[in-house]
Amino acid sequence: SPAAVGFVSEDEYLEIQGITREQSGYYECSASNDVAAPVVRRVKVTVNYPPYISEAKGTGVPVGQKGTLQCEASAVPSAEFQWYKDDKRLVEGKKGVKVENRPFLSKLIFFNVSEHDYGNYTCVASNKLGHTNASITLFG
Repeated sequence: SPAAVGFVSEDEYLEIQGITREQSGYYECSASNDVAAPVVRRVKVTVNYPPYISEAKGTGVPVGQKGTLQCEASAVPSAEFQWYKDDKRLVEGKKGVKVENRPFLSKLIFFNVSEHDYGNYTCVASNKLGHTNASITLFG
């Protein structure tokens, strides 16, 4: 965390070589001289990075039951999600299936699982810096 690290510089700027996403956060700059009280300003540093999938959950669901596949991705800016089965993109509104997207999590929800629904699904997470995918299985 940035709060745990102290930098001292006689210059007007701070350069962090090879910054990582773990170094995102708030930094304080304090300027002082012999004439006036020190001035302190806080600056938020955001480190952008491509998505990586931190969790991809498959599930076993009996025919006729409700089932959910989950795909969790970390990224800045937030990832956009897409789901595929057999190289075909699943579009919102397919009967009995709903895609629920949040900034770091996507759910593929089956309201009434059929034999036809079983198989491997691919979750793709992408932002302007890149994309990644994971295979997730819905089984009986």
